[in-house]
Amino acid sequence: MIFRAPYLRKAIRTQGEKSTALHQARARVVIVGLAFLIAYSAVALRAFDLSVLRGSGHGGQQEGYYNYAADQTARGDIVDRNGVLLATTLPSASLFADPALIMEHEKLAGELVNIFPALDYGATLRKLQDDGRFVWLERNITPQQQYAVLKLGQPGLGFEHETRRYYPHGALAAHLVGYTDVDDRGLGGVERSFDSHLGEGKSLTLSLDIRLQHVLHREISRAMEEFTAKAGAGVILDAQTGEVLAGVSLPDFNPGQMNDVRPEQMFNNLTLGVYELGSMFKIFSTAAVLDLNNIALGYEFDAREPIKVGRFTINDYHAENRILTVPEVFMYSSNIGSAKMGEMVGTEALRKFYSDLGLLSRMEFEIDEIGRPMVPAPWRDVHTLTASYGHGVATTPLQMSTAVASVVNGGVLVKPRLVIDGATNLPQNDPEIDAGIRVISPQTSMKMRGLLRLVVTEGTGGNADVPGYEVSGKTGTAEKIGADGRYDRKRLISSFVATFPASDPKYVVMVMVDEPKGNKKSYGYATAGWVAAPAVARTVSSMAAILGMPPDYKPEEQDFAHPLKQYVSVKESQ
Repeated sequence: MIFRAPYLRKAIRTQGEKSTALHQARARVVIVGLAFLIAYSAVALRAFDLSVLRGSGHGGQQEGYYNYAADQTARGDIVDRNGVLLATTLPSASLFADPALIMEHEKLAGELVNIFPALDYGATLRKLQDDGRFVWLERNITPQQQYAVLKLGQPGLGFEHETRRYYPHGALAAHLVGYTDVDDRGLGGVERSFDSHLGEGKSLTLSLDIRLQHVLHREISRAMEEFTAKAGAGVILDAQTGEVLAGVSLPDFNPGQMNDVRPEQMFNNLTLGVYELGSMFKIFSTAAVLDLNNIALGYEFDAREPIKVGRFTINDYHAENRILTVPEVFMYSSNIGSAKMGEMVGTEALRKFYSDLGLLSRMEFEIDEIGRPMVPAPWRDVHTLTASYGHGVATTPLQMSTAVASVVNGGVLVKPRLVIDGATNLPQNDPEIDAGIRVISPQTSMKMRGLLRLVVTEGTGGNADVPGYEVSGKTGTAEKIGADGRYDRKRLISSFVATFPASDPKYVVMVMVDEPKGNKKSYGYATAGWVAAPAVARTVSSMAAILGMPPDYKPEEQDFAHPLKQYVSVKESQ
């Protein structure tokens, strides 16, 4: 017989209950542990998928994932002649979405538009509802924007590590440096024409001096503002080598912010814009008659009567109504006298002279945005007369400035240069090497220097004078052709091209202002002497300070242009 006490049965029952509870607790721990294991495994697999499989491009192409940075060599830098950074490549993040993981599409689209105002709500919503697993939302975002996206806590959003082109000086040299698209492909300027070179990670050194670029940009902007102009352009050239030290086209744009750029901002007025630049062409017709016909500076041209050719009449803007010497024709900018110079040179000879200076064909330069000159075809005798003072022939401001450099530097042809280091097969402009490519004799070049200085000291370019410095130059005021094919007197191109020091030119400076309006300060005039010449004077003054150029002469000393005054008649007092 088995005897069990009541307390023993109670102990066994209690022990059994505890055992059952323990087994249940252990089972629950195992279940919870498995749940966490599954969850962490899912997270790990997702991270591995994004960072390794999809991020590296393996197995991700069919899903649409693409890591651009993994396939790209960092684009080469662009620097100015002093090593100042003009364009570089920096790492950046780009935002994408996996629509399959997104809930509340409408809410997220609104939140994204708040972070990225340029995004369109409807287009963003459609992307978030896409059937695929990968859609770009915004490329090359800022760190602040990336932080704002992360704060949303949305697992369906992610970032790709890419690169972004950065332009430290913004719009300052945009038309020459150029710009790229979001995939770092060059679309303008040097960025475009040297796209393969830069894409291989190789850098380029430009001839630009960003200090001079700033000065020229500032002064052209000021002239446009003062005279309510439509556009402007300008250049500073090394007269001996043709190197472009500064080149400006306005309006301009920030190459790092291309979303809101207007077409007129993109247009390069310096190299692509083709304009009739008026009396600046008198530099070349005068040089031609001095060089080819070997006439003396005292040779006289009768400018008392207008010239009539068929239905055309050639008049002088500031008529002297008298017989003029060569210096007087030039300093008073006589159309009549210049036309007679062209007639003396002859049609074929003048056309060839312009061609030898590079004025009649498309200019060779290191960017693709180059305009083709407008030339009479066929070129008849009447065109010889009008082309002598700048009517009927149109070219770019850079092409004009380069031709002027060839006239004043001793007569040696130069070509404009922008890239001076970093690329192979760059054009060379060594005067010693190119000494055989001569457009005029050294003697004629010397005479032209004196004539250009006389324009500033005695003629139409007085507002370009900088005390102590031998600034020489030529005004150019031209009427634009309207929609009816006729010249419009109210729409002008006002330009001034300068060289200095006049006795031994090292620099050529040109400023062009498109459609300026006269103001009270200019007595209502919008001509080159009032609009462009002062801008050139301010540019030269700043250049001298930046480059440490001492004055060329003291005010009390004899000026370089004085010897030519013997050919200028003294006007009677009124």
